Amino acid sequence: MEKLKLKDFLNYKFLSNIEFAPNGEHAAFVVHESDYDENTYNSNIWILNRKNKNISKLTNLNEEKSFVWLDSDTILFKGTRDKKIQKKIEDGETWSSFYAININGGEAQKYMDIPLTVFSLKVIDKDNFIIFAEYDNYGLDVNSLNGLERIDAVAKIKENKDYEVLDEIPFWSNGEGFTNKKRKRIYIYNKNKNSLNAVTGEYTHVEYVAFDNSKILYVGNEFEEKLEQTSGIFQYDIKTKKTAILLDDKEYMVHFAEYLDDSVICGLSEGKNHGLNENPKFYTIKNKKLSLFKDHDTSMSNSVGSDCKYGAGKSFQVSDGKLYFPTTLNKSSFINSIDANGAETVYSADNGSVDSYAVYKNEIFFIGLRGEKLQELYYLKNGKEKQISFFNEDISKNKILSKPKKLNFINDDIEISGWVLEPVDFDPKKKYPGILDIHGGPKTAYGEIFFHEMQVWANMGYFVFFCNPRGGDGRGDEFSDIRGKYGTIDYDDLMKFTDVVLEKYPEIDSEKLGVTGGSYGGYMTNWIIGHTDRFKCAASQRSIANWISKFGTTDIGYYFNADQNQSTPWRDHDKLWWHSPMKYADKVKTPTLFIHSEQDYRCWLSEGIQMFTSLRYHGVDARLCLFKGENHELSRSGKPKHRVRRLEEITNWFEKYLKK
Repeated sequence: MEKLKLKDFLNYKFLSNIEFAPNGEHAAFVVHESDYDENTYNSNIWILNRKNKNISKLTNLNEEKSFVWLDSDTILFKGTRDKKIQKKIEDGETWSSFYAININGGEAQKYMDIPLTVFSLKVIDKDNFIIFAEYDNYGLDVNSLNGLERIDAVAKIKENKDYEVLDEIPFWSNGEGFTNKKRKRIYIYNKNKNSLNAVTGEYTHVEYVAFDNSKILYVGNEFEEKLEQTSGIFQYDIKTKKTAILLDDKEYMVHFAEYLDDSVICGLSEGKNHGLNENPKFYTIKNKKLSLFKDHDTSMSNSVGSDCKYGAGKSFQVSDGKLYFPTTLNKSSFINSIDANGAETVYSADNGSVDSYAVYKNEIFFIGLRGEKLQELYYLKNGKEKQISFFNEDISKNKILSKPKKLNFINDDIEISGWVLEPVDFDPKKKYPGILDIHGGPKTAYGEIFFHEMQVWANMGYFVFFCNPRGGDGRGDEFSDIRGKYGTIDYDDLMKFTDVVLEKYPEIDSEKLGVTGGSYGGYMTNWIIGHTDRFKCAASQRSIANWISKFGTTDIGYYFNADQNQSTPWRDHDKLWWHSPMKYADKVKTPTLFIHSEQDYRCWLSEGIQMFTSLRYHGVDARLCLFKGENHELSRSGKPKHRVRRLEEITNWFEKYLKK
C-alpha cells in the first residue's frame, strides 16, 4: 500500500442523483470524475438493474449531470449537442435542449427544445411536462423577434452586459450570479403543440415543486423589493388551470411539501424559539386546514460534511404511503420515513453519510460514504446494507488511510463529539505537528467518513483533529442555537477540545499547531487568531471578518446576520462589531493564509480582503490567494485545477510554519 497524495482526489468517482424508473425495474444515477487537463468534470448516466444488481454505463458524452425518466425504458437529459441551438444561444436566444435515450440500447436522439433556461422538469406524460425554469423580468425575449426588432434586441443585450441594475435584495446568489428581478418559475410545456404556459407569476420565487396526477404542489413567495424567509404552499390544478392557496406565505419557513395519501405533508418552522436554523416540524394540510402532525427536533437534511461529494439527489420522496426523508443525528445521516399515522422508521445504519437514495416498495438503493470508504452504491433491505458498486475500491485497497479515533469530552456539562486522525506512520516516540480543522455552517456536522484534505495531512505526518462544537447539527435545536453567541461558547468548545487532544496525545508538539476552516470555520479561524496565540499558523477559507459589511454585501447577509447575531447595524452596531474578528485584528500575531473566491456571494471576497489587510497593516505575515471564477463551493465542487491549487496553498502554508 502507498500513501495518499494530494492529487489523488483527481482519480475519485463521485456519485449522485439515483432515481427509480416508474416500474421499479431499473434505477439510474450519475457518475462524475475530474478532467484535470480540461479543468472540468465529466458526468455520465449509469443504469442499475434492481433484480440482479448489475450496473452499466449508459451515456458517454461527459455532460449528463442530471436526468428524468420519460417512461420505464427511456431517460431524458439536458444536452448541448445541437450546434444550431448553440448558435441561437450565442445570438441572445434562450433554449434548453433535451435528448432521449433508451436504456436497452441505441444512441440518444433529440426529443425537444424548450425556449427557456430549464433547471429541471417533471414528466406528466410523453408530450406534457412541468418545467422549472428561470424568468427574467428585465430580460429581452429575442426568441420571438425578427428583423430590425431582433437586431435591436441583440444589440441591447450585448450593451447591457456592461451593466447591472439592482433594485431588490438579494440581488445575487452564490453559484448563480446576479439574480435581480430573476425568478425560478413553473411552466407547463406541450411538446406536440410547442406551447408554453406559465403557472406562477412573474415575481413569484418558487423553491420546491411536487406533482401528483393532475395537480402541481409548490412552495414559494411573491416579492419585488425584498425576499422574506417565509413561504407559502400552493396547488395548481392542471385541468381547471386554477391555483389554490393552501398556506399563506407570511408565517412559516417551508422546508418541503409533498402529497401523502389524501393530504399534503410539509415541514414548517416558525423560527420563534431558535431562529432561522430551527428544525422543522411535520404538518398536514387537508381541506385547506393546517394541523400539526408530529413534532421533530432533528434536522430533515444530510448535514454530514465531506470534500468528496459532487452533485446531490432528491431529499424527500413518497413511496407506498410513506414520506421518506433524511435526518442528521450526531455523526451520521440517515434515511427515515413517516406514514399517514405518524409512525416513523429509520432504515440506514449509523455509519456515515447518505447522499442520495431511491425507494421502491421495501427496497432502498442509496449512494453514501460508509466508514473510511469513498462514495459507493448500496442496497438496503430489512436493515441490512450491501455494497453493490466498486468505483473507488482501489483507494480503499491501495492507499494508506488513518481511521478517525473518537475523543469526546465534557464542556459546560455538555458532551462534545470529537475525533483524531493519527499520522499514518505514527511512532509514539516522535513528536508531530497538529492541525485543528473546523466545519462550516455552523449548522453542519463532522462524522467518521472520508475527508480528503484530512487524510492527505495525516499521510504527510500531521495529527488532524476535529469536533462538533455547539452550533452544529444533529443534536437538536438547543445545541445548534448559538444566536448572539458567536465566538463565545463555540470558541470555548474548540479550545477545550484542543486541550483534551494535547493531553491525550503528548506526541503532538504544542508549539507546532495549525488551524483551518471554511465559511463558519473560516469565521472561527479568524476569531481564534484574534483571541489566542497558541497556533503557529492559520488558513482561513471563505471566511467572515466583519458582520457589518457582510450584512450589506452577501446573498444571505441581510437576514442571516440579523438572526444569528441578534442585531443589525442600526439596532445594535456595537454587538455586530463585538462579534467581528476584524475588531481583534490588532491582537493577531499568527501568520495566516486567506483563501477566497471571486464569485463567493455567500461570504463575499471583501471579508477575506478586510482581514488580510488588517493583518498586513499590523505587520503580521499574511497571504491571500483569490480564485477567479469560483464561488463558495470551491473546496467541494470547484474546478479540478483550482481545488488542487487551493489544497496546495494550505498544505504549503502548514509545511512552512509547522515543519521548520
